Amino acid sequence: MPETLVTIAYLAAGLLFIFSLGGLSAQESARRGNVFGMLGMLIAVLVTAFGPRVDSYTVLTGALVIGGAIGAVLASRVEMTSMPQLVAILHSFVGLAAVLVGIATAMDTSKALYGIDARIHEIEIYVGVFVGAVTFTGSVVAFGKLQGLIGSRPLLLPGRHLVNLIAVLGCAYAGLWFVNSGEYFAPVWPLYVCTAIAFLLGVHLVLAIGGADMPVVVSMLNSYSGWAAAAAGFMLQNDLLIITGALVGSSGAILSYIMCHAMNRSFLSVILGGFGADEGAAPAGGSAQPAGEVKPVTAEETADLLRDAKSVIIVPGYGMAVAQAQYPLYEVTKILREKGANVRFAIHPVAGRLPGHMNVLLAEAKVPYDIVLEMEEINEDFDDTDVVLVIGANDIVNPGALDDPSSPIFGMPILEVWKAKICIVMKRGMASGYAGVDNPLFYKENTRMLFGDAKKTIDAVLGSLKEVSRS
Repeated sequence: MPETLVTIAYLAAGLLFIFSLGGLSAQESARRGNVFGMLGMLIAVLVTAFGPRVDSYTVLTGALVIGGAIGAVLASRVEMTSMPQLVAILHSFVGLAAVLVGIATAMDTSKALYGIDARIHEIEIYVGVFVGAVTFTGSVVAFGKLQGLIGSRPLLLPGRHLVNLIAVLGCAYAGLWFVNSGEYFAPVWPLYVCTAIAFLLGVHLVLAIGGADMPVVVSMLNSYSGWAAAAAGFMLQNDLLIITGALVGSSGAILSYIMCHAMNRSFLSVILGGFGADEGAAPAGGSAQPAGEVKPVTAEETADLLRDAKSVIIVPGYGMAVAQAQYPLYEVTKILREKGANVRFAIHPVAGRLPGHMNVLLAEAKVPYDIVLEMEEINEDFDDTDVVLVIGANDIVNPGALDDPSSPIFGMPILEVWKAKICIVMKRGMASGYAGVDNPLFYKENTRMLFGDAKKTIDAVLGSLKEVSRS
């Protein structure tokens, strides 16, 4: 295939990736955006495979068959609740690929570069390996935290910032040795040193980030993987890889900033500190302890309250995702809307463990897009709401974020559900959320607690609503 045709195809694929990002910015166009992205990737793979730089198809065919088979199996078996873990582990693959490409490029002596060209090429290799190594181990640790293999409590070692600084300075020193060796082909051993240090740095950085910040971490690692891919593109002189990596890196960075803004936290504070405790742990020490007793409610009583309500807001959380309660919840929504109730869903930017997690689950259950609203669009409506139904959410509805300066989540914007006439919270028990802090919402006068598995309780509410409708 001529080089000119390859360039044109790469340009077309790059435009499709841009259209894909544009489509994914809204629920209505997300499906179209996915189609654009898949088409762009198909063009990229085919053009690269049949391009002028491929000499043997033996290894390439094996990689495509094995990789495609693994991807197909994962796509068919992974549940939506495990999607954050899948995204994290896929980021690690990109990081490891950048490391391997960088080391292989450094060991390739077939193309001699001199002067400034050699220095630039060595810098490309070194930066790509460093970013890729941090991305790889950081993503593996993030996967472990999201999967529950590693506790969500942050590992805050004494002098951890100094440790990180020493690691970065060590990599910088090895980089100077690698770039300024004075040889046509730089020695590879400084690259090995950088890889080892960066591996440890990635582990330490993410271990120090608590569970409540994990959605931001996933987004951040997405950005890192993009820059690692761009660096690999420079090393391989592949324009499309550079474009794609830059798109992923910049979009991931923007999303991380948006999420940090939604949590009222700086990006730097998340990376260097993070808050959180073991999921379901006791309340964080030092926070004000809620006073009062919880008021339990039954599924039948909940159905009665919903039936009489003219305005209902539903706040989904990770508990809904785990129980797969979105399907019967949609049936409840249909019944209430048919009775004339104004039913809407309120989505917090960091609900779940992946940006947009709740939106995807609700779309999967056929919930109409126009009744799914972001926090900024609906937060002022709780005052005029009859019933709020909180399903498996905790930290994003915690009043302590507003009125308890000692709380580790103080300052984080939340959904102010307690302003409604009645707030029904569905939980398995009284365990704290992913940030590890107790929730004063449970003890408020207008709060009712509906304990049990989210799907089973929603099924019971749905059955009660249907039974009354038939009678």
